[in-house]
Amino acid sequence: MSVQALAVEPRIPGALRATVEQKVALAGRDEVARRLREGDPKLWGPPGAEEIADRLGWLTIADRMLDVLDELEVFAEQVSREGLADVVLLGMGGSSLAPEVLRRSFKHRPDRARLHVLDSTDAGAIRTVQEVIDPASTLFIVSSKSGGTIEPRSLFAHFSSLVSDGRNFVAITDPGTGLEELAIERGFRRVFHGDPNIGGRYSALSPFGIVPAVLMGVDAQPLLAGASDAWETPVNDGTPSAVHTAAVWLGAALSALAQAGRDKLTFLISPTLPGLGLWLEQLVAESTGKRGTGILPVAEEPLGEVGDYGEDRVFAYLPDVGAHEPELDAAAQALGQAGHPVLTIPTRGPVDLGRVFMLAELAVAVAGWGLQINPFDQPNVQQAKDATNRVLAEFDQRHELPQLADATEAELRALLLDAGPPQYISLMGYVKPSAEFDAAIAELRVAIRARTGSTTTFGYGPRFLHSTGQYHKGGPRQGRFLQLLYDSPPDVPIPGASYTFTTLKNAQAIGDLTTLRELGLPAERLRLTGEDAAAGVREITARIKEMT
Repeated sequence: MSVQALAVEPRIPGALRATVEQKVALAGRDEVARRLREGDPKLWGPPGAEEIADRLGWLTIADRMLDVLDELEVFAEQVSREGLADVVLLGMGGSSLAPEVLRRSFKHRPDRARLHVLDSTDAGAIRTVQEVIDPASTLFIVSSKSGGTIEPRSLFAHFSSLVSDGRNFVAITDPGTGLEELAIERGFRRVFHGDPNIGGRYSALSPFGIVPAVLMGVDAQPLLAGASDAWETPVNDGTPSAVHTAAVWLGAALSALAQAGRDKLTFLISPTLPGLGLWLEQLVAESTGKRGTGILPVAEEPLGEVGDYGEDRVFAYLPDVGAHEPELDAAAQALGQAGHPVLTIPTRGPVDLGRVFMLAELAVAVAGWGLQINPFDQPNVQQAKDATNRVLAEFDQRHELPQLADATEAELRALLLDAGPPQYISLMGYVKPSAEFDAAIAELRVAIRARTGSTTTFGYGPRFLHSTGQYHKGGPRQGRFLQLLYDSPPDVPIPGASYTFTTLKNAQAIGDLTTLRELGLPAERLRLTGEDAAAGVREITARIKEMT
């Protein structure tokens, strides 16, 4: 299928059309398409601005990865021949989300290792992975751009206590990091270097995404080759224009719509691309949510009726043109007819993910231009990290964590039900990820939307701290936050640390909630009770339905 057949089809209501057209025209006058191709850092800031000129390596990474793909294939074949039946990736955010999309989107090849992605500090999540592998026949990927991220370093400490042979480990990190030093010291099988000129959320087509993909048997050649098609993907915007590709048009339009109040970018994604919404969520939130502005990505929200959505929404519909998806097609059509902006971005399913990754990265970078922000920095992410470190330091002194009270019934009602567009409600689960919990959260999101019309988002902690956490703290002050906690005994120790994984997870939760409150944002917490975390969420949903 030619890239022309994958043209983006926008449907913009009349009241917003002039706003979008003006921004798109400005992109033409500013020569955004040409400057983007050339990697002109002045597109986003003055000369010498931090984290711009040295963050543009993603523009050319796909071609460079094609040059080393044969070498990666040889490495993967060697791993399989040696009987390493599983690969466990220990990472967070930009190091874990693209591999998770690829893991979920492609079928397992029997002749290659099975990929597991572990991006949680919940003891139950760690034990779940541990129970389905034999550590001695597992290759562990310690993946961290900075090399110092607390979660993968802690997970490495745990798994290296189960298997001491360094050849069971590889590292993916930037050159010269502490993780590279550790890998050399401990005799890791291999160190794969990331490009220092690529930020984590733009690293899907770098070693951070491609090495795990090749190890699990994904044919990475079409993924990487497809990235070039992203530059050529056209847009049918109703006006004859040779200067705007879909990437430039989408970025300009999204920024214009956000500035006009349509800043809740809601994804409707083909079931053949599971997990893609979570990757898009980090890219959009962390790139645009700063300096009081931004675009809120809304991933994996249950599909509602047209009347369920407020006038702060814009919908990105990513169908698989090779699949039959009448429900999604009908929903997108109905939303457009009701006056919501709907951007249809056709895909060819999993094999097209390289093009989709690159198209999204280009569009979000252009949206940064349109919002007049730097899409490559993350100024507020460090706040939660610093808060966690303070909590852990206090734990070292007192041997206990600070105690935070649960929300009262009145506080819960005020937080969740005294809301409405353009406010959004963020549910933050420091729990073991599971399909059962996802289903319970979906019911809660529907209940809140039905009562308030508010947009809801959900993220597992601490993963979302490396994703939407930036938007929560740096974006528009529209968020209302409910933190949900549930511990999964028995605990898992962290060798060499004075705290366990449960302590670390709770410290991260305390640090995040404290930071939100210090910023003056409405934030409450509930420690879930019941036989499991999902049951606790269902209890909250029942309470909301009964509230008056």
